Amino acid sequence: MHQYKLFALTCGVFLALAGGCKRPEPVAPAPAKPAAIIPAPRELTAADGQFVVTADTPVSFESGSGGEAAARYLADLMQRTRGFALRPDASAKPDANGIIRFELTAGESRDGQDGYSLSISPQRIVVSAADSRGLFYGAVTLWQLMTPGAAADSIALPALAINDSPRFRWRGLMLDSARHFQSPQFIKQFIDWMALHKLNVLHWHLVDDQGWRLEIKKYPKLTSVGGWRVPAGPVAAADIDPATGKPRVYGGFYTQEEVRDIVAYAAERHIVIVPEIEMPGHASAAVAAYPELGVAGTKVPQVPADWGVYSTLFNVDDATFSFFEDVLTEVMALFPGEYIHVGGDEAVKDEWKGSPKIQAQMRKLGIKDEHGLQSYFIHRIEKFLNQHQRRLIGWDEILEGGLAPNATVMSWRGIDGAVAAATAGHDAVLAPQPALYFDNRQNGPNDPSPGRGWVISVESVYKFDPAPAALQPDQLKHILGLQAPIFTEHMRTEQRVEYMTFPRAAALAEVAWSPAERRDWADFQTRLPAQLGRYDALGIHYAPTDMALNAAAAGSQRRNSHQLNMCSDKLVLSLTDDAPLQGERAVFLVDIMNPCWIYQGADLSKASDLTAVVGQVPFNFQIGNDVKGIPLPKPQTPEGELEVRLDSCEGEKLATLPLAPATSQTLTSLPPAKIAPRAGQHDLCFIFTRKTVDPIWVIDSIELAATGE
Repeated sequence: MHQYKLFALTCGVFLALAGGCKRPEPVAPAPAKPAAIIPAPRELTAADGQFVVTADTPVSFESGSGGEAAARYLADLMQRTRGFALRPDASAKPDANGIIRFELTAGESRDGQDGYSLSISPQRIVVSAADSRGLFYGAVTLWQLMTPGAAADSIALPALAINDSPRFRWRGLMLDSARHFQSPQFIKQFIDWMALHKLNVLHWHLVDDQGWRLEIKKYPKLTSVGGWRVPAGPVAAADIDPATGKPRVYGGFYTQEEVRDIVAYAAERHIVIVPEIEMPGHASAAVAAYPELGVAGTKVPQVPADWGVYSTLFNVDDATFSFFEDVLTEVMALFPGEYIHVGGDEAVKDEWKGSPKIQAQMRKLGIKDEHGLQSYFIHRIEKFLNQHQRRLIGWDEILEGGLAPNATVMSWRGIDGAVAAATAGHDAVLAPQPALYFDNRQNGPNDPSPGRGWVISVESVYKFDPAPAALQPDQLKHILGLQAPIFTEHMRTEQRVEYMTFPRAAALAEVAWSPAERRDWADFQTRLPAQLGRYDALGIHYAPTDMALNAAAAGSQRRNSHQLNMCSDKLVLSLTDDAPLQGERAVFLVDIMNPCWIYQGADLSKASDLTAVVGQVPFNFQIGNDVKGIPLPKPQTPEGELEVRLDSCEGEKLATLPLAPATSQTLTSLPPAKIAPRAGQHDLCFIFTRKTVDPIWVIDSIELAATGE
């Protein structure tokens, strides 16, 4: 924690100790803790006195400057979150007392890009910066100082001085709208929340196997076909649309008019949107719309609904590159930022390897392997983007086969990709899995949220080190910053996106903005409650931060799947049930590669009844040949059984619960199994017998009870 020293000299003390005193030499104002500001500012110094803000306090600015936008944004925020009216007023004199003043300073900001100064004295509040971005961030900090709090006639702010600027220029979140479509209204709301954390890059994942979400006027089937799919599972398959006589489709897309509006909205909040158009993999939705883009001999009859990695690739014909140039021309017209993201990740090369035509093209081009062919693909796209004064960024697989000359690497497979890129003189952005992946759960056993099986807490995000030790100081300059990917396979609703993003976004913001020496987890925890109060005022559905097992849960003999241990850690997911079509759905923790659970430390001394509530979810995962390694314990009945074994998964069979009563798509409480009491505590292993991997049988809860309880 940045250490603050408090200096207090009083003549009375010296009179008592030394019989007299002289007037001390002037000293610097006392430094102070950064109140409840997140992210913590670079420098904050306390002063004497306070400034009282009332509804009559003018918010002054120079007409037509960036200060006007900042002043009006502050007034709007205060009205929305505290019901407190401020009065933007261009006519107020800059040096008047009793005002809030936004002013641009001449020349370069000494605080660097996005920097600002905030001064609160008993006479006035002044926010100053060299550009409109700095004024905006100063307004956000001032808003934080005045919130949270109930509506009041006045707000007393302690005098202080802040000089602030960010550590990194790239401070972002990646939002996946391909797996689940979010409304334009939600995207704008999400952008607003990002701005209030001083985040400045929205990496918008618009294209993937499961959906193409961006209108391309030259290729309308990308959205009319590629923007819709039938969700996985028998429940969705049975949901027939009377208009078509076929299963109802799910999806959506953003019109170009909507995108322009969103981009403009983001720009007003100093957020750049980086669109992602996937290539050469994650191509299923596009190939379903335009089969000629795929590798000859492969078919994608419809947009798929499975998660995971498909083998579908784009071919490398000139016509396909012409297609991408057409698409990217429209993309660049919509997104004026410097970067275009081309994906480049998880391009399984099986189709290229098996295609005589593509192998012949490789020989003609003098390319030795499929990694080299992907490099050729990315090089060719980068050349087109560079011709239009844009820069290419891609996931770290674009390093394989040779990195395009001007490419920037987004490192997701740990930090190694960023280290390799920076060492070679290329810029990089840190977005490592699992450390910054917000599709991982935030909390432990008492939080049955859908997501990946890892628990990535607010604390672990906060303690992420964005300065890889393997890099020298001159190489560290190539680390542009960091972002948290929000892949939405397990975030079916907009509310779930909020829940998985916040408050971890607050921790990410401080890592990206605040100086390394100012970061302190204990201090952050003291500031976080005020931030949660702001979330309440904004209507953000955030995750609780303390989800440890409480005493009641610890003493209970009932445990849900999240409170059970997994028998293995191969591919653990917290999966949402596929039913009902509307409303709340159950969530199950399961290792899809080995559906097996351990009830640890069960007290069997009085237990005589064991009740299991079970369900099933579709196996909609593309995992290649790994599916062959999933165990299928042989069932004794056509429907299968849930076996309970004592002390280990190879131990004595304690009970067998037939699954025949549970063949519907709803949760089923199986008839209780009788067990003989045993002395002491024992581990119980639960395994489903079954003939196929689909569906996945899952445990919702296990309860032990004495007869008659």
